[in-house]
Amino acid sequence: MKDYQNIKKGDYDVIVVGSGPAGIAAATMSGRMGAKTLIIDACGSVGGIATVGMMSHFTGTADSKFLREVYKRAAEKNVFAPNEITVNIHHEMLKITYYEMLEEAGVDILLYTLVTDTIMNGNAVKGVVVQNKSGTGAYFAKVVIDASGDGDVAYYAGAEFTLGRESDHKMQPATLMFQVGGVDMERAVFPPSFETTIETEKGELQSLAREHLPHPCGHVLLYASTIPGIVTCNMTNIIDVDGTKAEDLTKAEIVCRKQMLPIWRFLREFVPGYENCYIISGASLIGIRETRHFKGLYTLTEDDIYKARHFDDAIAKGCHFNFDVHNISGSGLDKTGLQHEFKQQNGYDIPYGCIIPEKIDGLLLSGRNISGTHMAHSNFRVMPICMAVGEACGVAAALACKKNISPRNVDVQEIQQFI
Repeated sequence: MKDYQNIKKGDYDVIVVGSGPAGIAAATMSGRMGAKTLIIDACGSVGGIATVGMMSHFTGTADSKFLREVYKRAAEKNVFAPNEITVNIHHEMLKITYYEMLEEAGVDILLYTLVTDTIMNGNAVKGVVVQNKSGTGAYFAKVVIDASGDGDVAYYAGAEFTLGRESDHKMQPATLMFQVGGVDMERAVFPPSFETTIETEKGELQSLAREHLPHPCGHVLLYASTIPGIVTCNMTNIIDVDGTKAEDLTKAEIVCRKQMLPIWRFLREFVPGYENCYIISGASLIGIRETRHFKGLYTLTEDDIYKARHFDDAIAKGCHFNFDVHNISGSGLDKTGLQHEFKQQNGYDIPYGCIIPEKIDGLLLSGRNISGTHMAHSNFRVMPICMAVGEACGVAAALACKKNISPRNVDVQEIQQFI
């Protein structure tokens, strides 16, 4: 192992990299279990795509105590409908909720910080190297949880992975979310999926979008927010980008932000209730749907989901969504995707093996980077399921520290008692 003592910044039981839904759940649960925990994020606030990425709502579901707690605590801050549980996201209130939960659990928070390497001793992760305004630093831990989305810690550790779709390594397109105000909510329409068609005086909306919006835009996805008159738009679109490359992220940011104006003009001209709408703001984080799929002790497949499979070592139960594959070559739903046509209504399990890298110790995978196929990933990548996975990761990491064992040797039945 390299000597990092000259740049050492701290020792922890558990380090969580990434503060999206998976990371928030992992860090909070680790802290609640008594582990000395640090959460690191490259952005200037916690929440990932849910907050900095201005995501419209929590979609999909899982049987998760932590998820239900987040919904309840966020609802308490909804000034327009106090204590009314909703999956729609008020980005600032959710940030505050996350900060409260992390601080109550005694978690240290380090923002504006990029993880640039993984500290290894043989095949075991021992910490991470970071870069921020303070310079280069090293943080050591007994267990590291990779909730970075792209699996940066696992990648630097040398864990095996597949990039994107198995057949050609292409990945789902990226999106920059944005919000518009001035919407007449009584007349407004809210198409929630690619398969939702809405007839208007000027024609069917999805068809009009394909005709009038610049390629690869061409679909209408609109979601009411928790604030009257404000709607979140999931309509920018860029294909053929690799979210693990800075050059592609830069391209995606520029292209998607430039698409906001023609989308806004389209809304005013063609969509009922949006005639007087105006752009409020765009997200500060591009929405990357898919990059690395790491190889774990078990790889979740689409067949597991179709059959609503249960596992004795389940760490996330009652998971349910659809095969939400955005068109890899254009706008709308990919030919492999299923939304309304996904008929299986029963929840499936995610087993512990999906979060254990096959050949790397001291590391847990959390969120969309867990071990699964491209198609399975299109189902489990959504935030409630990622949060359920993170909840279990935090418990597992804390138990591993308490017992001084590798995460792969933790008794799953013990984890199940806390989730």
